[in-house]
Amino acid sequence: MKKQVTMTSRDYAATARTLSEALPYMQRYTDSIVVIKFGGHAMGDDDAMASFARDVVLMQQVGANPVIVHGGGPMINEMLGKLGVKSDFVNGKRVTDAATVDVVEMVLSGMVNKRIVQAINAQGGKAVGLSGKDANLMICDPADPALGFVGEPAEMDPSVLFNLFEDNMIPVIAPLGAGRAGETFNVNGDTAAGAIAAALKADRLLLLTDVAGVKNASGEVVTELTATEVEAMTAEGVIAGGMIPKTETAVKAVRGGVRACTIVDGRVANAVLLELFTDHGAGSMIRA
Repeated sequence: MKKQVTMTSRDYAATARTLSEALPYMQRYTDSIVVIKFGGHAMGDDDAMASFARDVVLMQQVGANPVIVHGGGPMINEMLGKLGVKSDFVNGKRVTDAATVDVVEMVLSGMVNKRIVQAINAQGGKAVGLSGKDANLMICDPADPALGFVGEPAEMDPSVLFNLFEDNMIPVIAPLGAGRAGETFNVNGDTAAGAIAAALKADRLLLLTDVAGVKNASGEVVTELTATEVEAMTAEGVIAGGMIPKTETAVKAVRGGVRACTIVDGRVANAVLLELFTDHGAGSMIRA
């Protein structure tokens, strides 16, 4: 019994020391805006979802203004299958016709969005779910006519988000945009997060993913890069595959006014807190 008490005391001491060491980082992010693209395995795991929600509430408690932008591809695929809605693909990208975009909106703005909202509220936060269609947050043009209702952000109005910050609310945003003729557009989650972060001139954009970060030619994770270095690595083929759209989003965001973007390994426990409040980090940071 005595040994158990001693170990517990050490754990408490370690926790107190960690909090003390985190103080300068917490002060740095007071009144800052941090946009987080939430996706990957954590969305389908209840414990991971609760852990993420707890981290987000802690961020707000220490003075930051978190904004969550989420994806939901696997959930959309599952619902399309259940409803028997077939999809065509062009160059590996799903064609989003009228029937598909209805399902996308139902899943993203309904099931997925509200699940994240509920998780944050359960941890003591005050989250509000919305999409890019609300208050004309994100007006889109067609990304490619061949893809149907797939949108590219064209005009942003983040005023509704600043109003939510004033009321200590945490925005949780589904990546849907409004067309100029009243259409609904499905927007890539990373693209939406980058556009929102740039519109807010956010201090940080965190893209949570299921990889360790950007790797160099030797397969090692590069912890810090410039936008120019990213472009060179892409041209050389070092950055390839699914990492290309993420780094393109990061480069566009930092050149659009975001101080820094980090591609974060969301599989790491408390990855958001590690990235913001410690020297350790949990991915690859890209600056302009």
